[in-house]
Amino acid sequence: MSSEEYKLLDTIASPRELKKLSAEELRLYCDELRRYIIDECSVNPGHLASSLGAVELAAALHYVFETPEDKIVWDVGHQTYAHKIITGRREAFRTKRRLDGISGFPRMSESEYDAFGGGHASVSISAAFGMAKAAELRSEKRQVVAVIGDGSMTGGLAFEGLNNAGASKRTNLLVILNDNNMAIDQATGALKNYLLKISTSVHYNRFKQRLWGVLSHTPWLLRLCQKAGNAVKQGLLNKSNLFESLNFRYFGPVDGHNLKELVRTLRALRDIEGPKLLHVMTVKGKGYLPAEHNQSVWHAPGCFNPDTGERISAPADAARYQDVFGETLLELARRDARVVGVTPAMPTGCSMNILLREMPERCFDVGIAEGHAVTFSAGLAAAGMVPFCNIYSTFMQRAYDNVIHDVAIQGLPVVMCLDRGGLVGEDGVTHHGVFDMAAFGAVPGLTVGAPMNEPELRNMMYTALQAGAPFMIRYPRGCGEGLPWRGVPFEALPVGRGRRLRDGRDVALVTVGTVGNAAARAAERAAVQGIGAAHYDLRWVKPLDEALLDEVGRKFRRVITVEDGCLRGGVGEAVAAYFNARGYGAHVTSLGIGDAWVEHGTPAQLYTLCGYDEEAIFRALTQA
Repeated sequence: MSSEEYKLLDTIASPRELKKLSAEELRLYCDELRRYIIDECSVNPGHLASSLGAVELAAALHYVFETPEDKIVWDVGHQTYAHKIITGRREAFRTKRRLDGISGFPRMSESEYDAFGGGHASVSISAAFGMAKAAELRSEKRQVVAVIGDGSMTGGLAFEGLNNAGASKRTNLLVILNDNNMAIDQATGALKNYLLKISTSVHYNRFKQRLWGVLSHTPWLLRLCQKAGNAVKQGLLNKSNLFESLNFRYFGPVDGHNLKELVRTLRALRDIEGPKLLHVMTVKGKGYLPAEHNQSVWHAPGCFNPDTGERISAPADAARYQDVFGETLLELARRDARVVGVTPAMPTGCSMNILLREMPERCFDVGIAEGHAVTFSAGLAAAGMVPFCNIYSTFMQRAYDNVIHDVAIQGLPVVMCLDRGGLVGEDGVTHHGVFDMAAFGAVPGLTVGAPMNEPELRNMMYTALQAGAPFMIRYPRGCGEGLPWRGVPFEALPVGRGRRLRDGRDVALVTVGTVGNAAARAAERAAVQGIGAAHYDLRWVKPLDEALLDEVGRKFRRVITVEDGCLRGGVGEAVAAYFNARGYGAHVTSLGIGDAWVEHGTPAQLYTLCGYDEEAIFRALTQA
């Protein structure tokens, strides 16, 4: 789109300049901002639908509040593209999620306007309350705002923050509940139904509109009404309001795309002390019909034609690992009535929607609540079911105690499937699944597997169903190797037994997981150079195959381990420790992720940066 069509956007490089716009200009600016986000995301993909739904909200917040002195804490960050552009990052926005470009999520190191960083849900209220309490302790007159989606509000940490903040009546904190009835998929649970009841209460909304029309222009009268209590509001809401019960003054719902109403409301709320919550109704994908009509797909659609809405994707030669999981889970559920699926708000993201479509009564979307997902699964297992609980590796970090205390100690047959293990690419540092093997390899009684390809994932799931014990399977984002797996008979794999894939006399390659495929190609190349590299696929992070390691330790003086995870506490260290304990003299070189944060870029770029792509493995094999 030409700069002629961005007349207002071209003139705004900071919130200070945004404040100079008239009400009508602000509306037109938001139209341009939305078009710019669509155009840029069509060629440099990201989280589109969430950000389109928050354009007016971001503009109104920066229009009313004195940022960066006033603090805005965005939950998750999927919806922050408008915020980033308003705060001076319009040109940098073209580099989002690219190597050395800006993050797709808020980052404190990136801008003074990013008051708090993050990419995981439900953190905003706790963080914002901490900032508000600090301002109170230091006698600073500062507004602090937490923006949280209705999906993120289902997380336990959000309720912990509300509970704590609500008890602090003098601390100024505004929570904005951005309610679009969506997480990545359709929202689920009792909270969704409760918010829907509030938003569709005809009598309450009619009363609210009239009341706000008067009170927003007379702050002293608004404060007087608050001191008189909330009896009328509670009566109209069936004598109960969840947020009022937690000592938050509840306002709304208001139309999150009506700039005039948003600005008026936010200005009125600035003058109200204590914890308060504004319920804002928005539409995910607002202003772009394809995104409005298919909100789950357009959460992160990849490249697309902005004029037609046609999504552009490269043809895949192999199935995605998540689809191997989803189709295999359905097949296992057909075979065994004990099999159920559990996911924390990610049925489409992990392909559990395949089971959900055919057997909805045996598939549970528990909302963004990873700890609950694991303990709920433990309860199912204690009552005789075999739950397959699928959680992205990075989000399983939030349920570490639940895995240990509720599953592993009790020896319950919960199958935990960790999607997005390893480096995930453009989502960056908050989403890489790099700690799972080191973290869960230390848990007694927990089997941890890492398949090398599609049939291995399928067979590990079948093995887990037969195991009757705590089980974890981690696999990466993206496509497999193109090996046949649909309809192939299941094979139970011997737990704790790896396999030798290639003989060699000079050096041993010991790999775990899908990185073994790059290692296999590197070993082929090394053979051309006259170097015989034996290749062993461990298959299991825990228990390690001691017989395989004894063979390697006895035969080789040089061993190279490769893993798509952190080296500290990882498989390479475990192999080296085993050799040391048994007195083997092998020199171990471990390739993987070092003791540093890995930012965003394509997976291939990040493998190269971390030094365990095919070329790096080849160099390690061929060095003297």
